[in-house]
Amino acid sequence: MLTVNFRRIELQKLYPLAISRGTMATSENLFVEVSDGAHTGIGELSPATGSQWTAERGQAQLSQIFSSVQSLPIHDVWQAMKDAEVDPPAMAALDIALWDLLAKQANMPLYRMLGLSKKSAPTSMTIGINPPEVTRERVPDILRRTGAKCLKIKLGSPEGRDHDKEHFMAAAESAAPFDVKLRVDANGGWTVDEAKEMMVWLAERGVDYVEQPLVEGAEGDLPRIFENRPLPIFVDESCRFSQDIPKWAHTVDGVNLKLMKCGGITEAVRIVATARAFGLKTMIGCMSESSIAIAAGAAIGALFDHIDLDSHLNLNPDPTEGAPIVDGIIVPTENPGHGANLKHA
Repeated sequence: MLTVNFRRIELQKLYPLAISRGTMATSENLFVEVSDGAHTGIGELSPATGSQWTAERGQAQLSQIFSSVQSLPIHDVWQAMKDAEVDPPAMAALDIALWDLLAKQANMPLYRMLGLSKKSAPTSMTIGINPPEVTRERVPDILRRTGAKCLKIKLGSPEGRDHDKEHFMAAAESAAPFDVKLRVDANGGWTVDEAKEMMVWLAERGVDYVEQPLVEGAEGDLPRIFENRPLPIFVDESCRFSQDIPKWAHTVDGVNLKLMKCGGITEAVRIVATARAFGLKTMIGCMSESSIAIAAGAAIGALFDHIDLDSHLNLNPDPTEGAPIVDGIIVPTENPGHGANLKHA
């Protein structure tokens, strides 16, 4: 018989994160602990900017469904939650906790239990949409403090493309002494014509790829920007589950999954397999997670071409630990499970 415990903790960001859809400075995250009496697995729910997927709502959903799923295998738990229309971040919290518990029962690091290596791509560090003078101050601090090798620049400003260009140049110029790779995420903030213009402009400035150039719901326009594209295109909001991939596979270069968006590790592995079957590149990103969910993402980091697991490095403070950045890479620990825990559990 398993037992479940919930904790809701408000996390404060060091720097508020502004994207095309809004700004987030704090988040109330839900931590889910599942115990067999000898071992305890822990997972995390983190809400998205502007989302109704709150910690309070997720706790209510999981409280209602837990007794009926606790004896099921993890894949069946995931499907039962999906069938019951549990919010994806709440699904992720329980899914991560169960995988953590299973690995702890086996006394193995989760990455090893899943048959993976520690080999991983460096994580991007993210700079949100800011006035150029703010960007120039924050970028050197972020890169110096973390030792990151890659910088993701949020674009799609409601103030227009001129502001995007000014913000990008401020970020690129202040990052130049650190010799980092540059990536861009528009969070669906561009029209088709703006995407075409911006991708050419960004390609001329050495950007690696562009993420979610068009708003979710405008996927029918992807062929218009995919043809003769000067940069690889990754979709994020447009790809929530593995079943979404066949719809857009021939009009994108890759997919960015988030544990909070797909409901945890169980579906994340399926998304990677589906993407690879279509010859697509893969990326794993994050929302406003602490080290708990970031460590879960790092445990499967070997599956991805690009990694964006940086949210815990922008917390003041992070109430959890276990997802260290080493030479720009979020490295899984050798502790049983995903390796992260609440500092004052």
